[in-house]
Amino acid sequence: WGLGFALAVFYATLILTSWAIGIFVNGLLLRNGLGAEGLVWTFMFLLLPLTCVYYPVSVLPQWLQYVAWTFPPTYVFEGMRALVTDHVFRADLMMQAFAFNIALFAVASFVFVRLLESARAHGKLVQSTE
Repeated sequence: WGLGFALAVFYATLILTSWAIGIFVNGLLLRNGLGAEGLVWTFMFLLLPLTCVYYPVSVLPQWLQYVAWTFPPTYVFEGMRALVTDHVFRADLMMQAFAFNIALFAVASFVFVRLLESARAHGKLVQSTE
């Protein structure tokens, strides 16, 4: 708890990201059934290294750094590293993470609505009795 307010900001950012991913995953599951579950787990395991949970972004190849900076958790983990190592709260990283979260949440909501409409059109909602 020594991180104080910064910990709450990091936590809120990661929660928003997980909500956006959860909305997208729910749409996939409604449209494709439980067969899409394997795809979702694969997606999450591919996402972990790109969000730089275990190492800083600077160790990635230059072209992959651009990809890593498109994910909101990357900003959180880089901000956490700055806080722990340099004792500096990087508000700029948190603002960028929130901006990306808003965009991610909007895209996920749009995709969810489209997948839900598709599931209704193909009768997938009636058939999922598991």
